Amino acid sequence: MLDAIGIGLIIPVMPALINEISRASISDAAWWGGLLGSTYALMQFLCGPLLGNLSDRFGRRPVLILSLVFMGLDYFLIAVAPSLLLLFIARVISGITGATYSTAAAYLSDTSQKGERARNFGYIGGAFGVGFILGPIVSALLVDFGVRMPFIVAGVLALSNAFFGFLIIPESLPAEKRRPFQWRRANPLTALLRIRHLPMVGSLMMVVFLYTTANNVYPSIWSFYTIEKFAWNTQMVSISLAMYGVCAAVIQIVILNLMIKHLGVEKTSTIGMVISVISLGFLTVVDNPILLLMGLPITALGAVVSPALQGMMADQVSDQEQGELQGVFASVISIAAIISPLMMSFIFQQFTKTDTAIYQPGAPFLAASIITLVALWVFYLSRAERHNSHAR
Repeated sequence: MLDAIGIGLIIPVMPALINEISRASISDAAWWGGLLGSTYALMQFLCGPLLGNLSDRFGRRPVLILSLVFMGLDYFLIAVAPSLLLLFIARVISGITGATYSTAAAYLSDTSQKGERARNFGYIGGAFGVGFILGPIVSALLVDFGVRMPFIVAGVLALSNAFFGFLIIPESLPAEKRRPFQWRRANPLTALLRIRHLPMVGSLMMVVFLYTTANNVYPSIWSFYTIEKFAWNTQMVSISLAMYGVCAAVIQIVILNLMIKHLGVEKTSTIGMVISVISLGFLTVVDNPILLLMGLPITALGAVVSPALQGMMADQVSDQEQGELQGVFASVISIAAIISPLMMSFIFQQFTKTDTAIYQPGAPFLAASIITLVALWVFYLSRAERHNSHAR
């Protein structure tokens, strides 16, 4: 939750920060924002399996705490950055050390029984949602003190989170379940190839990749999109993100568990992807900001997909491989996060620049809707594979 508060603090003010440093238009600022996001994700992809395997060797606790320390220092670096170059350096550092989600997921896998993991991954998502309620609200209050103040507060939160972990959180991986560190397992490409041969995981990883590519349109474009289309200020962008956080928290803490209990993880994933296809299409054409805000609860229902898919995969591997799986899962998400900001920000730039033939700020959401439809198709095609595996 504290991690998400830090992220929620900075998303609304990123357009203003880029504009302050580069004096770029909103279209060009979105492109720079996309490049920054892809830089962070590239380093996550390269280092995600490394940190996941280190947590399998040395335990989850030290990796998690050190990641939070470097995340806090990174926020402070952004707060004083005088140029785009220093922003990129900061994103490289945070990408290398930003293993908080994958390590936390491995920690949760250590302490969960099979069949419970999808629900419990939803709790992580719910905590993230609560953070997204509080982060943007605090950001809206802090922006009056300058666009860099939210980064300072985010850094303090990250370091406080590390201190909290140091004092409170016990190690979840017993010494007898740890395995020797192997560089070949830490290679992101080698790890991905190995996961491909595990039952069901390969096709589900493809669904995760497509779905994450589509849904990264929100962090990549939302602030720029609402500023361009509805002329929102930073405070209004923050309010919209907080509203989404409320919806996501309720869905992942309460609704996800009910859906899994009554429908199962497969139907839950399917329903979530169908809703995402529709809601992304809606965002493409909506012209009324009130309707946009009213549609956020429906849009947030797509948040059930990732924890459901993650739980399905976690139940397919042994306890000793959970850290490796979560590291690879983080790498797949990072590949999507490398591609998505570049793709979505480029589409946004092309459809909003002054000389564009077709003006459509919502064009990235149309692209995301189509990609989600492809993810749903792949999930449907892999259904027979999953059922045959269960039969065997």
